[in-house]
Amino acid sequence: MYALVDYIGTQILIKEGERIKIPFLDQKVGSKVTFGNVLFFDNDKEKKIGNPYLKSISFSGKIESHGKENKIIVFKKKRRKGYQKKNGHIQKFTYVTIDKFLTKKSTTTKTKAQPAMRPKKSSTKVDKKIKD
Repeated sequence: MYALVDYIGTQILIKEGERIKIPFLDQKVGSKVTFGNVLFFDNDKEKKIGNPYLKSISFSGKIESHGKENKIIVFKKKRRKGYQKKNGHIQKFTYVTIDKFLTKKSTTTKTKAQPAMRPKKSSTKVDKKIKD
């Protein structure tokens, strides 16, 4: 059983009980996270595709830890101009363990039976010409 979830502009493949790495989430370790923007869901019996999202399914998870990626060096240079620029960047991330998926039961509303529509009587209009 797996799902494809849209989270902050990135699409993440999620499986139950799996540990995933997502972009940094500024919350405490141990707090709950829900993923509601489910694009695709497959539970071995049926496959559901959202348009654009599935409203009846969401996933919940628990934040395990936070971390930092390796430093990336950004070096800019323009030759023969004496211009050199060196910058670095460290991207933060969060590890989340997926607990279970939640299904919202779709409530079916019963509509009252409407009486059968009677055909309208066609009225014929007679054009009358007025003589002056």
